[in-house]
Amino acid sequence: MSKPFYITTAIDYVNGKPHLGHAYEKVIADVIARTRRSLGREVFFLTGLDEHGQKVQQAAIAEKKSPQAYCDELAAEWQAFARKLELTNNDFVRTTQARHKQTVQACLERVRAAGHFYRQTYSGFYSLKEETFLTEKDRLPDGSFDPAWGEVIELKEDNYFFRLGEHQQWLMDYIAQNPDFIAPEYRRNEVLGFLKSSVLEDLCISRPVSRLSWGIPIPFDAEYVTYVWFDALVNYISIPAAHGDAAVIAAVGGLASSLPDAGGTPAPLQLWPADVHVIGKDILKFHAVYWPIMLKALGLPLPRQILVHGWWQKDGQRMSKSTGNVVDPIAVINEWGVDAFRYYVLRELDIGPDGNWTDAGFRARYSAELARGLGNFINRSLTMLKRYRNGIVPQRSDELAADTARAVEEVRSLLERSHLQAALQAIQSLISRGDKYIEQTAPFKLAKEPAQAGRLDAVLYNLAETCRIVAILFQPFLPGTAAKIYAQLGLAGKADKFSETAWGQLQAGHKIGEPAALFPLKEEK
Repeated sequence: MSKPFYITTAIDYVNGKPHLGHAYEKVIADVIARTRRSLGREVFFLTGLDEHGQKVQQAAIAEKKSPQAYCDELAAEWQAFARKLELTNNDFVRTTQARHKQTVQACLERVRAAGHFYRQTYSGFYSLKEETFLTEKDRLPDGSFDPAWGEVIELKEDNYFFRLGEHQQWLMDYIAQNPDFIAPEYRRNEVLGFLKSSVLEDLCISRPVSRLSWGIPIPFDAEYVTYVWFDALVNYISIPAAHGDAAVIAAVGGLASSLPDAGGTPAPLQLWPADVHVIGKDILKFHAVYWPIMLKALGLPLPRQILVHGWWQKDGQRMSKSTGNVVDPIAVINEWGVDAFRYYVLRELDIGPDGNWTDAGFRARYSAELARGLGNFINRSLTMLKRYRNGIVPQRSDELAADTARAVEEVRSLLERSHLQAALQAIQSLISRGDKYIEQTAPFKLAKEPAQAGRLDAVLYNLAETCRIVAILFQPFLPGTAAKIYAQLGLAGKADKFSETAWGQLQAGHKIGEPAALFPLKEEK
C-alpha cells in the first residue's frame, strides 16, 4: 500500500488575524489535496499555527493575558477561518501541543548527540520584529537597517548554534540534482544563487529564558528556549510522529505516537516525506536551506517539493492596515460565497509571481466567468432538458465526447503538476466549447420542429453529460458548486472522483433535479 499524499501549508504565526495571503496559501493546498483524492490517492493535509516567540509573548503582555490564553483565543479564530474556507485538512497543529513539544525536544537531543550544536558568545545586531540575528550584509549603504526589520538592537549573549556551513555543498548538489525540489524554477535558481554567492552562516537555535520565556525549553539546558523557527519547522514531522509514523519515530527517538492530544488514529500512518510544502516566498530560505539541513542531521529524507507562491497587493499597492487597503477574506466570502473567493484567487494569480487584487477585477471575473460563464452554461443546458424532455435524459450521443476527453486529459495533466490557474483556464475552455455547441445546434429551434426530435435528443444528452463532467473537474476548486450541479442533475453521491469523467455515464431515462442559478448576478454598487 502506498503512503498517503502528504501536503502541508506553512503554520501561521498567531500574533494577528488571518488575511488574504493566509487564505490564498490554504486554498492552494486544499485544491491540491482535493485533486489527489479525486485521482484516487489517500491524502493527509496539515495546516496549523506557530504559537511561540517574542512577538506572541509581547502581544500577550500588551493584552494583559498569559501567552497560552492569548494563543487559545486566537487559535479558535484561525480554526474557524479554516472551516470558512472549506478546507479538508486532516489535522491542525498548534506548536503549544504536547505532541509537538515532545518531538522538538527529541530532535534537539538527537541533533546535539550527533555533534551538530555548539555554544558560544554572540555579539551583534538583532531584529526584535523578525526574531533573527542580522549581519553587516543586512545593513543599508548608510549603515542603517531596512525598516522592514523593525527595531534593531545590539546584543551580546551566549547561545547554541547549529553548524550549517559544513552542509552547504551537499545542499547545492541536492538542489541541482533534484530540479523539482523547489518550484517554480526561478525560486530554485534564487536559492542556488544565494548558496553559491554566500558562505552559509551557522544558525542560532536558542534564546535565553531571561529574554524570552515563551518557547519550548531546550532539554539539555534549562536556561534556554528553542528558536521559534527550529520549533516551527519540526511541525512537519511532529504530526507524522503523533500519528505513528515509524520512520520519523525511529529517526528522532524517544517518542510515543499515542500522546493525549494526538487525536488517536486507528492505525499508524506512514506520512514522511512530505509530498508538497506550500509556502510563501518570504520564508523560502527557512524551508529550502535550514529545513533540509535539519532533516539531514536527523537522518530523514527531504520533502519531495517546496511549492512557493507570491504575495498579494491591493490596487497595485502593498496591503497595509494603516492605509486601509486590505482584503478581508471573510467579508468577501460572506458577500459572494466561498467558491467565488476560491475561484478568484486561483484564477487571478498563478503559483509563483505576485498578484494584484482589485474589487473591480473580482466583480468582473464573478460576472463573466462564474455567473455568465459556468453558471449560465449549466442553467441553459439543464433548463432546456427540463423544458423539452421533462427532465428525462435521452439516449446517449457522443458528439462532444472527444472534445471533453481532450479537456479532461489536459486538466488532469495540469493538476498533477499543480498548475492550478492553467487547469481553471482549461475547464473554462470546455465550457466555451459547450456554449459554442449550443450556438451551432440551436436546440431552441430544433424544439419547434417535431421532425428534429432525435437531433434534439442528441444535443440535450451532450449538454447534460458535459455538465456532469464539468462538475467533477471543478470539484477541487469549487466543492459547493460541484455538489449543486450534481444535485441539479439529480445524481446521488459526490462529484469527487476523477475516474468518473469518462464520457457516457449519464444514463438514458434518468430524471434530473431542478435547475437553479449557481452564481446570481449582483447589481453594481
